[in-house]
Amino acid sequence: MRVIISGAGQVGYGIAERLSIEGVEITVIDKDADLVQRVRDNLDARGVHGHGSHPDILAQAGAENADMLIAVTQVDEVNMTACQVAHSIFEVPTRIARIRAQTYLNPQWQNLFARNHLPIDVIISPEIEVGDLILQRLAFPGASEIVTFDDEKVMVVALDVQEDCAVIDTPLKQLTELFPNLQATVMGVRRDGKVLILNSNESLLVGDQALVAVAKDQISRVLVLFGCDEVSPQKIVIAGAGNIGRYVAQKLGESDLGISVRLIENNRKVAQLAAETVKNSIVVFGDALKEDILNEVDIRDADMFLGLTNDDETNILSSVLASELGANANFALVNQPQYPRFARRLGIDSFINPRSITVSKVLRHVRRGRIRGVYSLFEGKGELIEAEALDTSTLVGKPLREVDFGDGIRIGAIIRGDEVIMPSGEVRINSGDFVVVFALADHVKKVEQMFRVSLEFF
Repeated sequence: MRVIISGAGQVGYGIAERLSIEGVEITVIDKDADLVQRVRDNLDARGVHGHGSHPDILAQAGAENADMLIAVTQVDEVNMTACQVAHSIFEVPTRIARIRAQTYLNPQWQNLFARNHLPIDVIISPEIEVGDLILQRLAFPGASEIVTFDDEKVMVVALDVQEDCAVIDTPLKQLTELFPNLQATVMGVRRDGKVLILNSNESLLVGDQALVAVAKDQISRVLVLFGCDEVSPQKIVIAGAGNIGRYVAQKLGESDLGISVRLIENNRKVAQLAAETVKNSIVVFGDALKEDILNEVDIRDADMFLGLTNDDETNILSSVLASELGANANFALVNQPQYPRFARRLGIDSFINPRSITVSKVLRHVRRGRIRGVYSLFEGKGELIEAEALDTSTLVGKPLREVDFGDGIRIGAIIRGDEVIMPSGEVRINSGDFVVVFALADHVKKVEQMFRVSLEFF
């Protein structure tokens, strides 16, 4: 498979890094020579210096023989033009574009991206993807991680096991007996910095962070069971009125939940835009790292502080400061992959990596639908995968008790049409089922072998 990536920034580099490791033939285009050189130096990929939508540059990148173009530069118009050129001149079969401006995504203009207008097969909007996940976290504040798949029938949540958790010191195999109607599976835990797959005779301990797959309609019950049924925040302070901050504030303001939202923005023009466009919110011009600004927005009464600026350090430090001044909880956007390793020790309650979300969204389409999601968890120590079981899979047709999963793989749920099935020894996987699997990082290859999907889909 040959893929051209237009844009070598954080998102483009992340996609290229992932695909090059998996054996996909990658060419990356960028007008920044330093970014192109970084690709050449660090990845098994070609780098082309030039404008990502110019026909001569696309030709130099091998567009005539490409299977896919992924346009993820910072400029929407460059991405859209690149897809048009790839379609009209080079007949590239699949075209993916990153679109940030929300006006392009207004349903009123949806015909814009028809094949005979702007031929884009898949539109990726990082602001909407990240914003929706943040809103989901706010709806279930007791979960430190939330992953949902396209069909939204199953959610995977990471829950901190506290002393009031009802299932502490209970062997996992007894949970079905104690709660026969509960559609939930403990897939793994992070314990003392290590990620483990527990066997059925082991139990959860205080201090664990448990990864649980649960049918969506039972998420509230699971949160109560784990003692994580926190009340959704009613007073929220947001640092950063950029695309993500405005989107989250707008959605919260449009809800009928009576949530109070206050936005802090240190760019006067951006603050003015937010004041004019975001309804039912108060916008304050100032620096979220300044104590007097946080006091001005009554941070001591805030249920939640969200650090949503474009700067990781500002998000982390302002979140810590907000908690010091009385905010009940905090949440930070963190792009740099190394930061989560110490963010919790600094007092960050929850964080999200926008780049990883965008990369996962793109990879789902690169893998042609057989893989609906691959999510890195626990700082890369584990992978959450939703994959389709094919006729050739070694999982199909036999009871799960007869499958040798080893000690690094756990099935969390099986989705069969509209039905969600929790795994047990008697359950059999059918061809066409979608299976949610958690695997330790060094066991992912074994998952690939079990599903018998070639590397181009992984």
